[in-house]
Amino acid sequence: MKKEILLSGIPASPGITMGEVFLLDKEEIGIKKRRLEKTEVEKEIQRFENALQRTNEELQVIKERIGKRIDPEQTKIFDAQLLILEDEVIKGEVERRIREEKINAEWIYKKTIEKTVNSISSSRDEYLKERVYDIEAVSERLLSNLLGKRRIALDKIKRKAVLMAHSLSPGDLVNIRKEKISGFATEVGGGTSHVALLAKSLGFPAVVGLKDALRRIDRGDFVIIDGDRGLVILSPTEKTVYQYEKRQKDLLKQKRKLFRLKSLPGETEDGRKIEIQANIELIEDIEEALRYGAEGIGLYRTEYLYLAKSELPSAQEQKKAYQTIVDKMYPNPVILRTFDLGGDKFAGEKTDMVEANPFLGWRAIRVCLDVPELFKVQLRAMLEASVRGNLKIMFPMVSGVEELKEAKSVLDQVKEELESQGIGFDQTIELGIMMEIPSACLMADSLATECDFFSIGTNDLIQYTLAVDRGNERVAHFYQSFHPSVLRLIKQTVEAAHRNGIWVGLCGEMAANPLATVLLVGMGIDELSTSPLSIPQIKRIVRSVNFSQAKEFAQKVLETTDLQHIKRLLEEDYKRRFGAEEIICLY
Repeated sequence: MKKEILLSGIPASPGITMGEVFLLDKEEIGIKKRRLEKTEVEKEIQRFENALQRTNEELQVIKERIGKRIDPEQTKIFDAQLLILEDEVIKGEVERRIREEKINAEWIYKKTIEKTVNSISSSRDEYLKERVYDIEAVSERLLSNLLGKRRIALDKIKRKAVLMAHSLSPGDLVNIRKEKISGFATEVGGGTSHVALLAKSLGFPAVVGLKDALRRIDRGDFVIIDGDRGLVILSPTEKTVYQYEKRQKDLLKQKRKLFRLKSLPGETEDGRKIEIQANIELIEDIEEALRYGAEGIGLYRTEYLYLAKSELPSAQEQKKAYQTIVDKMYPNPVILRTFDLGGDKFAGEKTDMVEANPFLGWRAIRVCLDVPELFKVQLRAMLEASVRGNLKIMFPMVSGVEELKEAKSVLDQVKEELESQGIGFDQTIELGIMMEIPSACLMADSLATECDFFSIGTNDLIQYTLAVDRGNERVAHFYQSFHPSVLRLIKQTVEAAHRNGIWVGLCGEMAANPLATVLLVGMGIDELSTSPLSIPQIKRIVRSVNFSQAKEFAQKVLETTDLQHIKRLLEEDYKRRFGAEEIICLY
């Protein structure tokens, strides 16, 4: 008998399932370097193009299945993969190198893709980094076709099981049937990857990022997948199974209850309005945001427009995307954050510099100000999409007043150009900034006189305040959302905003943490923007709070200098409101 083992990963899709393991052992694609004779070069290029065509046809079939099985909107995931496959820059480089180096296609293609993956992996933006899994899924499919290897057919699984794999692609998921697979866990992947998005749409509980967990698991082992907490329990005891079966029933009741709140406003018991909005990356996320009761889009990460593109999206492409979001959400507000990308994405446009420290390097608003022609294209598209009056613009990574004034000057230039051409836009469009650098929080009074709103990005604010790279396992435990210094910066920022007559929101992961909600309300936050799935729970907490009492509670927390004491205060307050049972689900 195996002992119970708890494996910790990243929550990818909510829900709980349990059952026997079906272990998906993907064979590593071995590629050997092979020299070509001069007479073989054109045949090799044709072989590469044939593999591209076969891969394209396979993805089109998968896309059609997804459209029929789930929702036509979800097929855009495969549009992204097709863009990767059809990328003319990558295709051109592979064919050029085959001709010049006279090396076999699969070797050249693998090396070319590795260069692209390394570039994206160095990005500060977690969402963009997770797009690596799409690139790898496409390249694996293409390499399999080049080598004539057959892919594993997941629809051939004979009896119901829990799927465990090193990795899965969106194409793999389309072949999974609920009557055969009840959920899955993978060693790699992120919470906003396309696999995670599809798992949510398909209703599969899922955990990703389990690292080297498969070495501990055998086919036929019994496991529990906890997609809410990001846990996999291997060989659970009878007691653990009983507890999870009970929790499954309790969660189902809770979700039904929470879902009834979706049409109610985010408002405290004594009438203070707190806007509960959604963070999104893809246009198809809008439907989910509306389904869970979002009162607007508090953060649209426009970087998704770079997904699988080797060139900058045109003004028209951008305007079309922004207009779609604005129209679907109207009359609710939509906040578009300008590109928060590192300098590596602009290589060739301005520089080929390598970022020694990408977290502190040439990125976001810094790039946009150094390359104003690129910045203007995006601002023009945003302004042209603003005519309905519900669009707001937000600049990321602003560190001081001079930077904000310079960015506003570029925005004014674009406005003047549109006016001179007789092109309409919202003349009273609101402009905000991300408060995610300590220097900005310390200068909040001055910055507040130059914009219409603040949005506190707690993910980076915590990282920069505590000097912690949370991706570094050695120091990740220092990354603490409730560190007294972080809370004081948030409070200072809120007070400065209100002193100067502007509103302030919060759009980092702290907005999704139920333990933080009462504290943030008490600090005076006007808006919380989080993942759509978190909205009902956060809305319930807001509606259970008396604002005057929340202010007293926040003051008590802010007077505390001990981190563990702060955590205890937050947990005790949550238990008092919702019971001891429920707090277990938060960890």
